[in-house]
Amino acid sequence: MLDIADELNRWVEQGRDFAVATVVAVGGSAPRQPGAALAVDSDGTAIGSVSGGCVEGAVYELCRQSLEDGETVLERFGYSDDDAFAVGLTCGGIIDILVTPVRAGSASRPVFAAALAAASAGEAAAVARVTSGPAELLGRALLVRTTDGAGAYEGGLGGHPELDRTVAEEARALLDAGRTATVEIGADGSRCGSPLEILVESSVPPPRMIVFGAIDFASALVRMGKFLGYHVTVCDARPVFATPTRFPDADEIVVEWPHRYLERTEVDGRTVLCVLTHDAKFDVPLLELALRLPVAYVGAMGSRRTHEDRNKRLREVGVTELDLARLRSPIGLDLGARTPEETALSIAAEIVANRRGGSGVSLTGAHTPIHHDGSRELSGRIGSVA
Repeated sequence: MLDIADELNRWVEQGRDFAVATVVAVGGSAPRQPGAALAVDSDGTAIGSVSGGCVEGAVYELCRQSLEDGETVLERFGYSDDDAFAVGLTCGGIIDILVTPVRAGSASRPVFAAALAAASAGEAAAVARVTSGPAELLGRALLVRTTDGAGAYEGGLGGHPELDRTVAEEARALLDAGRTATVEIGADGSRCGSPLEILVESSVPPPRMIVFGAIDFASALVRMGKFLGYHVTVCDARPVFATPTRFPDADEIVVEWPHRYLERTEVDGRTVLCVLTHDAKFDVPLLELALRLPVAYVGAMGSRRTHEDRNKRLREVGVTELDLARLRSPIGLDLGARTPEETALSIAAEIVANRRGGSGVSLTGAHTPIHHDGSRELSGRIGSVA
């Protein structure tokens, strides 16, 4: 649901009633992951997607019906070749869809409104909903806005008094990691007893991409990073090159020695660092620091000769072989890239493969899963979505 927060927040502000259908569990080669949503308002306007088109029509009708009768429903869609006209997933996967009405005066509307407003504003927030359990609890929602264990929560699931506290703790942990996942919790808030399945959707600020080196290749990479949803910073010590005119798509341009900027800026486990300077006076102090930081990806541009010389210099300043093993150099996948745009695509492809666990090989004849995150079987605990 939070993946379409901007538009849904406008609907809330306009006072519209709507129903939202959310993917809460997947199995096989499902096209969308938990948290993907489609919403329909009282005028029949639809936004979002739950399947890339396979079952959208059927889910649309479920939303219209839910909005009319005020009932929350859970529906499973799977593949069937027995009937050519059956509503199912052509990809062969299975998805469970939770449809929740969000109408004026409903108990869940304030929680949904607060969650959508936070996500739309780029604030950290996680909304937890009951997706499997007693009918009277289905769709009940709870919102947390902070990873602080002592923080308050909004709304509630309406069950055992300990249930809300336990779910809030789980939601904070997932929010801290920036993950969306389904967790299984006992109806009394314990780890045993009659289980409930809870979908926790996390909305966090976009991950950072920091591009070091204000060169033509960087301009193309900035555009690619924005396309992938990163907050992109360009850093270069040379003011004549690091300008808004040359990098109009960048969120931030910093004129500073790269390693000094990296020392003072905030990074986390989702941050990607792309070093395009291929100049030892910049690269060595920068990579000496970067390879010791808990970031998602560190890549450096340069020829294989540059790579060997750079590794030698890094070893001389004390960088260990274990740290060097984290360095993606020469940067990018082997696409035969020549132009800045092709090179940016090569780098972006490696970043995605690193993030999702892909091999980087052609899918033709590979006999490997297409969707690495969505290949798990349906169960009480579904894999996370980054």
